[in-house]
Amino acid sequence: MAAHSQYEELARQLSAIGAVKREMGRMLPQDCPPASAGVLTLLDRHGEMRMSQLAELLAIDMSVTSRHVAHVAERGWIAREPDPVDKRSRLLRLTPSGRAVLAELAERYTQTLARYLDDWTDTDVGHLIELLARLRTSFGDCRIRAAHHESPAATRTHAAG
Repeated sequence: MAAHSQYEELARQLSAIGAVKREMGRMLPQDCPPASAGVLTLLDRHGEMRMSQLAELLAIDMSVTSRHVAHVAERGWIAREPDPVDKRSRLLRLTPSGRAVLAELAERYTQTLARYLDDWTDTDVGHLIELLARLRTSFGDCRIRAAHHESPAATRTHAAG
Protein backbone atom coordinates (compact mmCIF):
# COMPACT_ATOMS: atom_id res chain seq x y z
CA MET A 1 0.00 0.00 0.00
CA ALA A 2 1.26 3.48 -0.87
CA ALA A 3 2.37 5.87 1.85
CA HIS A 4 0.07 8.72 2.92
CA SER A 5 2.44 11.27 1.35
CA GLN A 6 2.16 9.44 -1.98
CA TYR A 7 -1.63 9.71 -1.87
CA GLU A 8 -1.31 13.42 -1.10
CA GLU A 9 0.98 13.88 -4.11
CA LEU A 10 -1.37 11.82 -6.28
CA ALA A 11 -4.25 14.07 -5.21
CA ARG A 12 -2.22 17.15 -6.23
CA GLN A 13 -1.32 15.61 -9.59
CA LEU A 14 -4.91 14.61 -10.31
CA SER A 15 -6.05 18.12 -9.45
CA ALA A 16 -3.47 19.53 -11.87
CA ILE A 17 -4.89 17.32 -14.66
CA GLY A 18 -7.56 20.01 -14.99
CA ALA A 19 -4.97 22.17 -16.77
CA VAL A 20 -4.33 19.34 -19.25
CA LYS A 21 -8.07 18.94 -19.86
CA ARG A 22 -8.46 22.70 -20.41
CA GLU A 23 -5.60 22.67 -22.92
CA MET A 24 -7.15 19.74 -24.76
CA GLY A 25 -10.47 21.63 -24.78
CA ARG A 26 -8.82 24.60 -26.50
CA MET A 27 -8.22 22.54 -29.60
CA LEU A 28 -11.95 21.96 -30.08
CA PRO A 29 -13.66 23.89 -32.89
CA GLN A 30 -15.36 27.09 -31.67
CA ASP A 31 -18.85 25.71 -32.32
CA CYS A 32 -18.13 22.44 -30.51
CA PRO A 33 -17.55 23.05 -26.81
CA PRO A 34 -16.53 20.13 -24.55
CA ALA A 35 -20.15 19.42 -23.55
CA SER A 36 -21.15 19.04 -27.20
CA ALA A 37 -18.20 16.75 -27.84
CA GLY A 38 -19.34 14.71 -24.83
CA VAL A 39 -22.88 14.35 -26.22
CA LEU A 40 -21.55 13.22 -29.61
CA THR A 41 -19.10 10.80 -28.04
CA LEU A 42 -21.75 9.16 -25.86
CA LEU A 43 -24.15 8.76 -28.78
CA ASP A 44 -21.35 7.24 -30.82
CA ARG A 45 -20.36 4.87 -28.01
CA HIS A 46 -23.85 3.82 -26.86
CA GLY A 47 -26.02 4.35 -29.94
CA GLU A 48 -29.39 6.08 -30.07
CA MET A 49 -31.00 6.87 -26.74
CA ARG A 50 -33.57 8.98 -24.96
CA MET A 51 -32.64 12.31 -23.40
CA SER A 52 -33.09 10.84 -19.91
CA GLN A 53 -30.47 8.16 -20.57
CA LEU A 54 -28.08 10.76 -21.98
CA ALA A 55 -28.58 12.95 -18.89
CA GLU A 56 -27.77 9.96 -16.70
CA LEU A 57 -24.61 9.16 -18.67
CA LEU A 58 -23.52 12.81 -18.54
CA ALA A 59 -24.39 12.93 -14.81
CA ILE A 60 -26.18 16.27 -15.24
CA ASP A 61 -29.82 17.25 -14.93
CA MET A 62 -32.29 17.24 -17.80
CA SER A 63 -32.40 21.02 -18.29
CA VAL A 64 -28.63 21.17 -18.85
CA THR A 65 -28.73 18.08 -21.06
CA SER A 66 -31.53 19.68 -23.09
CA ARG A 67 -29.36 22.76 -23.80
CA HIS A 68 -26.44 20.59 -24.92
CA VAL A 69 -28.73 18.52 -27.16
CA ALA A 70 -30.28 21.65 -28.68
CA HIS A 71 -26.79 22.95 -29.50
CA VAL A 72 -25.71 19.83 -31.40
CA ALA A 73 -29.13 19.37 -33.03
CA GLU A 74 -29.08 22.96 -34.37
CA ARG A 75 -25.83 22.11 -36.15
CA GLY A 76 -27.28 18.92 -37.64
CA TRP A 77 -24.92 16.67 -35.69
CA ILE A 78 -27.74 14.67 -34.11
CA ALA A 79 -31.31 13.87 -35.07
CA ARG A 80 -34.24 13.80 -32.65
CA GLU A 81 -36.81 11.28 -33.82
CA PRO A 82 -40.02 9.95 -32.25
CA ASP A 83 -39.48 6.88 -30.09
CA PRO A 84 -41.50 4.06 -31.71
CA VAL A 85 -42.24 2.64 -28.25
CA ASP A 86 -43.37 5.93 -26.69
CA LYS A 87 -44.41 8.64 -29.15
CA ARG A 88 -44.11 11.30 -26.41
CA SER A 89 -40.36 10.67 -26.20
CA ARG A 90 -37.61 11.35 -28.69
CA LEU A 91 -34.63 9.21 -29.56
CA LEU A 92 -31.34 10.99 -30.13
CA ARG A 93 -29.18 9.65 -32.93
CA LEU A 94 -25.84 10.72 -34.34
CA THR A 95 -26.04 11.93 -37.97
CA PRO A 96 -23.39 11.50 -40.67
CA SER A 97 -22.29 15.12 -40.09
CA GLY A 98 -22.03 14.34 -36.37
CA ARG A 99 -19.80 11.38 -37.19
CA ALA A 100 -17.67 13.67 -39.36
CA VAL A 101 -17.29 16.11 -36.44
CA LEU A 102 -16.25 13.21 -34.18
CA ALA A 103 -13.65 12.09 -36.74
CA GLU A 104 -12.28 15.65 -36.84
CA LEU A 105 -12.17 15.80 -33.03
CA ALA A 106 -10.37 12.46 -32.84
CA GLU A 107 -7.76 13.71 -35.31
CA ARG A 108 -7.30 16.97 -33.39
CA TYR A 109 -6.95 15.11 -30.07
CA THR A 110 -4.44 12.70 -31.58
CA GLN A 111 -2.36 15.51 -33.08
CA THR A 112 -2.43 17.49 -29.82
CA LEU A 113 -1.34 14.50 -27.75
CA ALA A 114 1.40 13.67 -30.26
CA ARG A 115 2.68 17.26 -30.10
CA TYR A 116 2.75 17.46 -26.29
CA LEU A 117 4.08 13.93 -25.77
CA ASP A 118 6.61 13.88 -28.61
CA ASP A 119 9.46 13.24 -26.15
CA TRP A 120 7.68 10.26 -24.54
CA THR A 121 8.51 6.72 -25.63
CA ASP A 122 5.83 4.33 -26.84
CA THR A 123 6.42 2.41 -23.61
CA ASP A 124 5.80 5.56 -21.52
CA VAL A 125 2.53 6.24 -23.34
CA GLY A 126 1.52 2.59 -22.96
CA HIS A 127 2.19 2.69 -19.21
CA LEU A 128 0.14 5.87 -18.84
CA ILE A 129 -2.78 4.29 -20.69
CA GLU A 130 -2.55 1.17 -18.56
CA LEU A 131 -2.38 3.10 -15.29
CA LEU A 132 -5.21 5.50 -16.18
CA ALA A 133 -7.42 2.54 -17.17
CA ARG A 134 -6.56 0.85 -13.88
CA LEU A 135 -7.38 4.04 -11.94
CA ARG A 136 -10.77 4.29 -13.66
CA THR A 137 -11.48 0.63 -12.92
CA SER A 138 -10.57 1.14 -9.25
CA PHE A 139 -13.08 3.98 -8.99
CA GLY A 140 -15.80 2.17 -10.95
CA ASP A 141 -18.65 4.23 -12.34
CA CYS A 142 -18.41 7.35 -10.18
CA ARG A 143 -21.40 8.98 -11.89
CA ILE A 144 -23.80 6.37 -10.50
CA ARG A 145 -22.38 6.66 -6.96
CA ALA A 146 -22.44 10.45 -7.12
CA ALA A 147 -26.06 10.51 -8.26
CA HIS A 148 -27.09 8.36 -5.30
CA HIS A 149 -25.04 10.19 -2.66
CA GLU A 150 -25.32 13.87 -3.60
CA SER A 151 -28.19 16.19 -2.96
CA PRO A 152 -29.94 17.72 -6.00
CA ALA A 153 -28.29 21.07 -5.20
CA ALA A 154 -24.82 19.48 -5.23
CA THR A 155 -25.59 17.77 -8.55
CA ARG A 156 -26.66 21.10 -10.11
CA THR A 157 -23.44 22.72 -8.84
CA HIS A 158 -21.32 20.01 -10.49
CA ALA A 159 -23.27 20.29 -13.72
CA ALA A 160 -22.64 24.04 -13.88
CA GLY A 161 -18.87 23.58 -13.39
